[in-house]
Amino acid sequence: MDKQQLVTQLVKQLEASARAALSARDAAAAEAKDGATPDEKREDARAAHQLASFGRASQGRAQKALADADALSQFKPGKLDVHAPISLGAIVEIEDADSGEGRTFFLAPVGAGMTLTGPGGDGHLSVVTPVSPIGRAVMGRRTGECVDVTVDGDVREWQITYVA
Repeated sequence: MDKQQLVTQLVKQLEASARAALSARDAAAAEAKDGATPDEKREDARAAHQLASFGRASQGRAQKALADADALSQFKPGKLDVHAPISLGAIVEIEDADSGEGRTFFLAPVGAGMTLTGPGGDGHLSVVTPVSPIGRAVMGRRTGECVDVTVDGDVREWQITYVA
């Protein structure tokens, strides 16, 4: 699997997230400016304050997404041997010990929670970071090892079935 393709996909998603946040910021600014008469604005200062807060938060989200995309564009994940310790840039498949349900994820420096499409639209990979519970659990581990991860208060046991 071409990991650089995954990085490119993730950069595009982060840039799209930034554009959406900037659009929300601009919409909040327009609403604050044009959405009510001056008398209505004075009467409902709370609404103006909320719109301003929303605009600042959207601006912050956009800046973070753009900074993440910029940092990620420099990231060049290498190929890992199937039995190498898991590190940043790894593609990891895990299987739930109880249900047998499998999951594939890409261990990236940023972009936690995003979903990437495999090559040719084949399957989906979740993005996890080294600071996430799953990322912390698998870092340094190898194919065949089991890890315990607490998800939503429940401890789950997963076996690492594949690393690339």
